Order: sequence, then structure tokens, then C-alpha cells
Amino acid sequence: MSEYKKYDKFTGSTVIVTNDNFEKAARKFKKKVVESGLFQDLRERECYIKATTARKAAKNSARRRWLKKLEANQMPKKMY
Repeated sequence: MSEYKKYDKFTGSTVIVTNDNFEKAARKFKKKVVESGLFQDLRERECYIKATTARKAAKNSARRRWLKKLEANQMPKKMY
């Protein structure tokens, strides 16, 4: 019988601490929260962002990605 059977009543992001190893459990919990996207969702809902501001930010980030791609594909300058 598995020792995890008694923890079936817990739902969501839970981590079981074994052998008093809290640091390892904290790392596992942090990884679960990041992978689930919960933390990012909370940061996005922290304050309201107007639609025009969101579009402007998306356009700026797309422009930066495009310029970075152009710079990566560019031939190096001649140094003579």
C-alpha cells in the first residue's frame, strides 16, 4: 500500500515533505506553481491593463524580436 493514499483528499499543488526535508519540498512546490502558470496568472491580474496599452506593448515586443532577428542574420562588419 502506498503512503500517498492517505493524502488523496488534498487537491491542487501539494507537496509531501518526507524525512523533514523542507528545502526539497519547497523547490518541488515552486516548480509545480511555475509549471501550472498560476504565478504568471496572478501577476497579470494584479492590475488592469487597457487594451490599447496591451496592443502597444505587444507591438513593441514584436519589433524588438524582429530587430534582434535582423541583427543575428547580419554579416559582421569588416574591421580593416
